[in-house]
Amino acid sequence: MRRVLMVAYHFPPLAGSSGIQRTLRFVQQLPQQGWEPIVLTANPLAYDQTSEDLLAEVPAQTPVYRAWALNTSKHLAIAGRYMASMARPDRWVSWRLAAVPLGMHLIRKYRPELIWSTYPIATAHLIGARLTARSGIPWVADFRDPMAQHGYPADPETWRQFKQIETDAIRHAARSVFTTPGAADEYRRRYPEHANKITVIENGYDESSFSGAPSASSALAPGKFTLLHSGIVYPSERDPRPLFAALGRLKREGVMPADRWSIRFRASDNDEMLGELARKHDITDLITLLAPVRYREALGEMLAADGLLVMQGRGCNAQIPAKAYEYIRAGRPILGLADPAGDTAGLLRSAGVQTLAALEDEAAVEGALRQFSEQLRSGRTSRPSDTVARSHSREARTRELAALFGQIAG
Repeated sequence: MRRVLMVAYHFPPLAGSSGIQRTLRFVQQLPQQGWEPIVLTANPLAYDQTSEDLLAEVPAQTPVYRAWALNTSKHLAIAGRYMASMARPDRWVSWRLAAVPLGMHLIRKYRPELIWSTYPIATAHLIGARLTARSGIPWVADFRDPMAQHGYPADPETWRQFKQIETDAIRHAARSVFTTPGAADEYRRRYPEHANKITVIENGYDESSFSGAPSASSALAPGKFTLLHSGIVYPSERDPRPLFAALGRLKREGVMPADRWSIRFRASDNDEMLGELARKHDITDLITLLAPVRYREALGEMLAADGLLVMQGRGCNAQIPAKAYEYIRAGRPILGLADPAGDTAGLLRSAGVQTLAALEDEAAVEGALRQFSEQLRSGRTSRPSDTVARSHSREARTRELAALFGQIAG
């Protein structure tokens, strides 16, 4: 069995991030492809939220090492305030202090052939860069999404550090991996001299998790059509204002009355904002805000919903919400509110989703809602095919990663 040292902040028992799934499923499935993962992660003290539900899915034989780390906003703030430099490039920069020496110990102990680190916690790439510089072992930088973007991060010094980290990674990593074609193309334009080292391995869904998801014994809202958004609603990247304004008009017109419709937001992380918008547009009886649940329960809810809602702003055209792949596997009708020119809309179209509109275009959103609601009422909705869904499984993605490892390590 060949070995890879995997540096990942997002790992059980962390809760509240879909990024956990990418690393966890690679860790589960790489041994079937001939690679033994050695996991270097952070101690749970650093996590904002924890949950025990996914810990049982970490293979018992996988070595998992948790380096000391603090969360600046949680542990180093005084009266809620802290020096900005203590949270650059992110609030977990202290993780590097213990992770680098621990990583070198693991390299001496296990002699891995590769190092793999995964963003969006930028400190993970700082650790990966230091370990490859000290050991000479090839490094795979898993970016997933773009780092330094126009206007993000907003703080100029943090942006400068993000830019430096991404530049170092592109230059020194044996491969840089992104989850969408748009992100990979953007980085090939940014770094043309390293374009041949930039590749795509998309996110996906885990079939075993769906097989173990609870089946609904009744409708989510008996007597009503349910439209579900599962996951975080970002105020800018997934701006819900056009959607809520359109829902307000459709409710007043009787197209989507509250006695026939329920729009559910599961684990939005911004319930206060959504509640204020619901009150503003007089749709509090149409909107249901729900707390996070265990991962498989969330999948069971997707399987039981009448429709699934994707939201992605055009500022994130080179990104795809990880939930989109789970939606496709769920096989339920999907309403896509995403820029038709972006990668999210491209994925949905390839899966057979027909009802699409740009999230920022209020009139288009309203039209899409009218079309989708009529399709549900008449039973004429389209659903992603099983064949398309299988092509997005985590097993397929792990085979792609193992093949990449083999190309690098020989």
